[in-house]
Amino acid sequence: MRTPAPISAASIRRWITNALNHIGLRDASGRLLTFQPHDFRRIFATEAILNGMPPHICQLIMGHANINTTMGYKAVYPEEAINGHRAFLARRRDLRPSTEYRAPTKEEWEELLGHFEHRKVSLGSCARAYGTGCIHEHSCLRCPLLRPDPTQLPRLTEIRDNLLARIDEARQQGWLGEVDGLKVSLSAANNKIAQIEESARRRPTELGMPTFRDIAPHTISPRTGPRPAKPR
Repeated sequence: MRTPAPISAASIRRWITNALNHIGLRDASGRLLTFQPHDFRRIFATEAILNGMPPHICQLIMGHANINTTMGYKAVYPEEAINGHRAFLARRRDLRPSTEYRAPTKEEWEELLGHFEHRKVSLGSCARAYGTGCIHEHSCLRCPLLRPDPTQLPRLTEIRDNLLARIDEARQQGWLGEVDGLKVSLSAANNKIAQIEESARRRPTELGMPTFRDIAPHTISPRTGPRPAKPR
């Protein structure tokens, strides 16, 4: 007669693997699912809390010293995350004054639209935050908030060439301080030109709409079968 002994971890893993292979559960890539004994603790924590068990009760059942460990075991599903976010927004709205959720007035709409109109500059558009003014004294070429307009590439190229000529002139005249300032502007101009060229490379290529002759270049003859279409 065998002496009763604890079940080894290897035996449990083997039984789980055999059961999964027999069931044939597979993941999205088609591979057989693999489970470890510890995975069932995570499944239990997730199912228990989703079905209404208080987290601190689940913590005691699982033997965790910290409730954050229990909540870490619980899986978060997309629908649950969305519902939780909506519930959070609803609670926040209840705490805020109702005047913050009123319909905007005509003056407020005009102020909002006017802000975006004033963000348009000669070389592109300014990406400063709503309700804020220009903090760089309208030095758009050097400003990192400038989003250059691709149609202004010739203008930027002209500015760059002009800066190069001014740097040469300043060097000839010995205006070293002027050279340093112009170099900063030149670096900014090259950066803006590089941004436009990079965005042009990433732009999708227009392939056009294929004609029927392009996608079906053969005709069918009842006797001879497929034969090439006659050129026009």
